[in-house]
Amino acid sequence: MQNNRTYLNTQYSLVQQSRALVFEYCKTITADDFVIENTSFGLGGSIRNLLIHVANCYLFWIQKRALNKKIRETEYTSMSTVAEIEKLYQAVDVGVLEFLERYQSMMFDPILITKNGIDHNISPLKLFTHVTTHEFHHKGQILSLSKQLGYTPIDSDIIRF
Repeated sequence: MQNNRTYLNTQYSLVQQSRALVFEYCKTITADDFVIENTSFGLGGSIRNLLIHVANCYLFWIQKRALNKKIRETEYTSMSTVAEIEKLYQAVDVGVLEFLERYQSMMFDPILITKNGIDHNISPLKLFTHVTTHEFHHKGQILSLSKQLGYTPIDSDIIRF
């Protein structure tokens, strides 16, 4: 199913392009503002924490659950710069591309995923959709949080004019 692979690799490339815009934007945010926590946003509510949370989600669902790899969740306080987080996302990218390669011919077929001791049958397409839409959800929170901190958010949509 070359079409599935091409389609999903292209889709993930668009996600990566949007993510790169967010990373560049985050480099304009002061170090203090990057890590300051806002309780109106979940997960510790800092831009850094949200970026790391998204990476952890990819690692948890794609690498740990779908690829059966041992992964370690990244602690929020273990990183304080965008450059460090960009390196974390390099590992995310490797895992996603391996996942797309492995499941290219069976994107709609359920695979067994065990979470908290409970088995679930989930298609690889559903897992892929979950992690990418999850990233965009939190990207919106990051941009909203930056606006609350006094910055002017960028347009990081996939379609920009």
